[in-house]
Amino acid sequence: MLDKLQALKDRFEEVGQLIVLPESMADMSKYAKLTKEYKDLEKIVEVYDEYKLVLQNITSSKEILDKEKDPDFREMAKAEIEELKDRKEVLEADLKQLLIPKDPNDSKDCILEIRGGTGGDEAAIFAGDLFRMYERFCEMQGWKLTVLDLTFGSAGGYKEIIATVSGADVYGMLKYESGVHRVQRVPATESQGRVHTSAASVAVLPEMDEVEVHLDMNDVRKDTFCSSGPGGQSVNTTYSAVRLTHAPTGLVVTCQDEKSQIKNFEKALKVLRSRIYEIELAKHNEAVGAQRRSMVGSGDRSDKIRTYNYSQSRVTDHRINKTVYNLPDVMDGHIEDFISALRMAENLEKMQSTGLED
Repeated sequence: MLDKLQALKDRFEEVGQLIVLPESMADMSKYAKLTKEYKDLEKIVEVYDEYKLVLQNITSSKEILDKEKDPDFREMAKAEIEELKDRKEVLEADLKQLLIPKDPNDSKDCILEIRGGTGGDEAAIFAGDLFRMYERFCEMQGWKLTVLDLTFGSAGGYKEIIATVSGADVYGMLKYESGVHRVQRVPATESQGRVHTSAASVAVLPEMDEVEVHLDMNDVRKDTFCSSGPGGQSVNTTYSAVRLTHAPTGLVVTCQDEKSQIKNFEKALKVLRSRIYEIELAKHNEAVGAQRRSMVGSGDRSDKIRTYNYSQSRVTDHRINKTVYNLPDVMDGHIEDFISALRMAENLEKMQSTGLED
């Protein structure tokens, strides 16, 4: 571990020199990447420097203990060694956590997409329940959630709803929610009281900047139309809503939450970049191979990740076999226990794959 830490410190010093070069400052994309790398390495180097100092002090205290004859001094040296050893254990644990490979997208804002799946009207209603769950969770985290586009279900809820979420470490927390969510309950539309199983899919995509995803605007067709949602006098009177179609992939993105066509265009473009990134990431993961993908953090929207059973007030996350019996609290946005457990499971998986658990 020490060799790896020293290599990271060497890289930290190298990046510090690269940042101030004129050619780095002239290239904003390169400068942004170097600045982020410098900040990430700075945290590790600070702990590593303290860890080295603790090791040196332990060695010095042991030398004093070997040479010193005075009982008082020997007791002081022994006490100091014990304190230093305790601090050494804490720093080693911190360094192992810091050395876990980080997802570079964790600090980004995200696009949240929820779609009703199997189950017809009930699936759309459940999609609405999930959206309210995330809305409450975002409120508790102090994040900003903005709806970009939605399609209402005929009996309530949403066939589809797309929103942006902005705040601190948004993608790093919400990414674990990607996948198929299944509900087992008696639908409001069921007259005979039978339990139905329905599903909704959730996709959480990191919001990508222009410099991170190359998007040829010649491949994008822009259509405008009258907004059909809330918006006051501009609804059905001005062509403020925007639909973007990406010819190479067939992706279609619609945004109509703003009264301004320009703002709708900018937001739709962000969603389009994020979806293109998701496609490229899926290709990369396929190339890397299934054995190197984290099951916890794969974010595959086709995977069944969680079941919400209303009759038993039970919520089960199938990736980590975690079950709780407080469904009302979960649906009210209290999903932090699941996210913490999933993050711990993924970190343990990464530590095992990199040999850091020893």
